[in-house]
Amino acid sequence: MVNSAHAAAPDVFRLVVTGGGTGGHTYPALTAVRTLQDRLAGSGQRLEVLWIGTQDGLEARVAPAEGIAFTTVATGKVRRSANPLKMLSAANMKDMARVPLGVAQARKVIAEFRPDVVLATGGYVAVPAGLAARLCRRPLVLHEQTVRLGLANRQLAGSATRIAVSSESTLTLLPQEARSIAVVTGNPVRPQVLSGQGLKAIEALGLRGFDSRRPTVYVTGGAQGSQQINMVVAEVLPWLLEHANVIHQCGPDHVEALRQRAAALPAESAGRYYVSGFVGAELPDVLALADVVVSRSGAGTLAELTALGKAAVFIPLATSAGNEQAHNARHLQESGAAVALEGEVTGERMRDALGPLLADARLRQVMAERARAHGRPDAADRLVDVILLAAEDGYGRCRAAPRSMTS
Repeated sequence: MVNSAHAAAPDVFRLVVTGGGTGGHTYPALTAVRTLQDRLAGSGQRLEVLWIGTQDGLEARVAPAEGIAFTTVATGKVRRSANPLKMLSAANMKDMARVPLGVAQARKVIAEFRPDVVLATGGYVAVPAGLAARLCRRPLVLHEQTVRLGLANRQLAGSATRIAVSSESTLTLLPQEARSIAVVTGNPVRPQVLSGQGLKAIEALGLRGFDSRRPTVYVTGGAQGSQQINMVVAEVLPWLLEHANVIHQCGPDHVEALRQRAAALPAESAGRYYVSGFVGAELPDVLALADVVVSRSGAGTLAELTALGKAAVFIPLATSAGNEQAHNARHLQESGAAVALEGEVTGERMRDALGPLLADARLRQVMAERARAHGRPDAADRLVDVILLAAEDGYGRCRAAPRSMTS
């Protein structure tokens, strides 16, 4: 039975998004929202979105900036430990006591908004909102960005209508009862990332000293940079510049030290090195120009680099939740789609990883092709298909058909 709100406004599709804390949970959700909005518009329908998040998560800035209605609920953070007794810390117990309050708050929000679907992309806030979706009998779609199911999604798997995962290998890691409702969509990638042009990067960044006969390496540690990656690259920089052009996004706190080091390089080598605290609008063009990428191995990074088909050397963040970055990097390394450097990363290990790739264009091409085999540039559309099918599951109809129903 369709509720009165939907019967009165059949041209409106209501979506609740929950998840965030980091870009890895936030940006896939945002990309899915925009893709769903475009799909519905093509059918003469309108999308209304409400994002349930936390006050201090990235989503609290991103959603309002994108014109998306935003509200918060109480939630609790689980401080993980290999020692089960440490999981019973006073801080964990205090935070977990907030979850029932968050469920009650989210239940009120969802009951009033009456969404067609609730999309949960992970993070602690997804738990109370996902549980509230079940209590309100709203279809719940989970999206998992990493190879292994995150803690929030593991807790919600039994309440989900459908589960979207980013990798085939995730399916076997799901609870047996959840596999029948799971589908591989990939991890949504911002469309602009896929449309870069390398020559534009050369022009925009003023890379006059770059040598077109040498491959280009893009080094990044994320928006804030990585001290670990910066230090090991600085150690091998003279050697690296003998073999490649280098674009180094080092984070605003590290740029001056690296510029001082670059000033001591021979003029010819220095001309092949571009260092910046942050790469913004030029990122798609920089990625298009890059032959090899050195970076962390978060889910969003993997999604972008595999969609583009880029050879990569990954240095996983050792403190990532559940050691997920190491699992992500190993997953690609096992199929020859990347190199994973775990543990202590020295200059010698970096040279051993990069040297063969810089010396052999064919080796780079093979790795890039294997990376592309893991990529799903249409992941956002696939996830939208799942959302629309979940709406059909919940209401017995689907006003904007998934692509599989229109092709």
